[in-house]
Amino acid sequence: MPAWICATCGVQQRDAAEPPAQCVICADERQYVGWGGQRWLTMDQLALDHAVVVREEEAGLFGIGLEPAFAIGQRALLVCTPQGNVLWDCVSLLDDGARARVAELGGISAICMSHPHFYAANVEFADAFDARILIPRADQEWVQRPSPRIQYFDDQAEPVPGLTLARIGGHFDGAAVLHWPAGSQGRGALLTGDTITVVADRDWVSFMWSYPNLIPLDEATVLDIARRTETFGFDRVYGGWWGRVVVRDGAAAVRRSAERYVARLHGQRP
Repeated sequence: MPAWICATCGVQQRDAAEPPAQCVICADERQYVGWGGQRWLTMDQLALDHAVVVREEEAGLFGIGLEPAFAIGQRALLVCTPQGNVLWDCVSLLDDGARARVAELGGISAICMSHPHFYAANVEFADAFDARILIPRADQEWVQRPSPRIQYFDDQAEPVPGLTLARIGGHFDGAAVLHWPAGSQGRGALLTGDTITVVADRDWVSFMWSYPNLIPLDEATVLDIARRTETFGFDRVYGGWWGRVVVRDGAAAVRRSAERYVARLHGQRP
C-alpha cells in the first residue's frame, strides 16, 4: 500500500489503500488547501517528473532539495559529523541518486525537523538509513505517518553528540531549531527552517504563526523565541529554502529582528 503524499504541503501519510479525505496539516489555519482542492500522489508518481539534488552549503553541510520545486519548496540539510550525520528537515522524495549520495556522505543517524510543515517523507528516509526520528512531544498530534523509529522529547535532545535540538515554540508549539557548533568555520550555525525564517533581506529574520496566511505572533512569544536562542553561540542562520541564509552575525540578527518585530506591533516606526 502506498504512503500518500499531499501535493500542497508535501507531507507523507500512513500507508493505506486510499488517501485520507483531507490533509489535516493543510486544513489548519497555518497552511491551506491548494486552490485546485485536495490532491494526493505517491512517491513513485512524484519521481516521474522530479529529482533530488544534493549540494554542498559549506564544509560538513549539504542541502537536499527537489527539482523542480514541489509543495512548499523547502530544502533539507544534512549535517555531517564524526559522531554521525543528522538530517534537518526533510523533503518528499528519496530517489536512487539521493540514496547513493547520502550513503556516500556517511548515511543518516538521526532525523529532526523544525515543524510539521517540513515532516515530508521523514519515515521513508529513516527506514532507508536506519535512523532515529526526533519529534517534540508538543507536536505529537501532527505526526501523519507513525513509526517505531519516532522518539519524542520535551525541550532539548541530542541527535548525535555535539548537536543540540531545542524546542523554541512560536510557529508550532513544538517548533524547534538545531544548533551546530562547528558550523560557519567553528563560529556556530543555527538551523531554523521557518521556525525563525530568513527573509529576503538576509541580514534579518522574522517570526509568524502562519506565513502563507500572514498571521503574526504575539510580543511575548517572539521575545521568548529570541531569549531561547541566546543560549547558543552562532554566526550563521540557515532557513528552510535555498539561499535563505544569514551568513554572518546571526545571533545579533535574531535579536534585532525580534526587537523590530515587537516595535512594529506597538506601532513604532524608525
